[in-house]
Amino acid sequence: MWMGACASAIGTWMQLTAQGWLIWKMSGNAQLLALDPILQAIPILLLSLVGGVLADRFERRHMLIFSQCVQMSCALILTVLVGFHVIQVWHFLCGSFIAGFGQAFGGPAYSALIPTLVPKEDMPNAIALNSIQFNAAVMVGPTLGGLALKHLGDTWCFGLNTLSFLFPIVSLLMLTVRFLPEKTGESILASMKEGIRFIRKQGAMQALIVLGFLMTALGVPMRTFLPVFADKVLHQGSQTYATFLSMSGMGSVVGALAVAGLGNVKYKGRIALAMLMCLGAGIAGFAFSRSVPLSCALLFFSGASMMAVFAMVSSLVQLVVTNQMRGRVMSVYNLTFRGGMPVGNEVAGQLVPLFTAPTVFAVNGMLLVALGLYFLLVQRRVAEL
Repeated sequence: MWMGACASAIGTWMQLTAQGWLIWKMSGNAQLLALDPILQAIPILLLSLVGGVLADRFERRHMLIFSQCVQMSCALILTVLVGFHVIQVWHFLCGSFIAGFGQAFGGPAYSALIPTLVPKEDMPNAIALNSIQFNAAVMVGPTLGGLALKHLGDTWCFGLNTLSFLFPIVSLLMLTVRFLPEKTGESILASMKEGIRFIRKQGAMQALIVLGFLMTALGVPMRTFLPVFADKVLHQGSQTYATFLSMSGMGSVVGALAVAGLGNVKYKGRIALAMLMCLGAGIAGFAFSRSVPLSCALLFFSGASMMAVFAMVSSLVQLVVTNQMRGRVMSVYNLTFRGGMPVGNEVAGQLVPLFTAPTVFAVNGMLLVALGLYFLLVQRRVAEL
């Protein structure tokens, strides 16, 4: 299953590399560049809680297969449109929206399924190692996408992504683990309320959810606007953009390996907040950089910090959740976690034309440092975990 998910993630990042570059070159509009991930996130925001309830009521493996099929269909349609040179920006935007619909149901099921495969004491290691497949894809996918763009053409980026979805589908069909949910007569709304009540009873859970939202809103948009930095700030081409993504992904892999190596370490909250401040410092440094090698080094550093924060916070959330509530609780966490991305992208998309990309992301980095200090010194619920 891990290898199948890794192959699919690599294919997705190959497509995203080509898609981001094509949107930018076709429109030259930073707001449209930001709108693409926003549209992908809208179905997740609207349907993620429903997906969490369904993940606690139905076979999670089947929900994941449905999600993969929806995303594969979108990639196939875009492959045909790009191949016949009839693609327009709105096609990309519609494809992202429909793919987000599939992810709204697949995300909670995936988050709930993975922890059932390992003992609870190994949860931090499993979450960190599982993060590697995504970030290895961030490292390898853009590199392959850049090479495909240069030597094969953009159609191959979309076509190879379409084929990549076959790997997780086959892996899920071979998986023998089954989730047998308890029968319930509750409505979907009642089940959602039960999940929210569970979160409120956990002292630090609300703080973790707020932290997840803010760190994605301020940290993740930097990746979205890497084409702007590569083109307008450093005056480079698509290869530099792909290199930026690869360096960020490489740093994320190193960060995930470091967290996995620590295992079930004490003071996870303090470590997470320290890494959050490192992430802010790396983003601010990248915003000020005018050197490609220095920018790559800072992206590596910020990628490692970002993954360390994500893995630590995710493991803290997973460790306090029961299996029967896991789908609902993780859907709330994923909703806020993913919700920060479109909010951050939209705010950055509005501010970049007014204040320039370096200014906006320098401020984002400094705000992340301030956020880490706040949770470390003032609101200490996370620091005490």
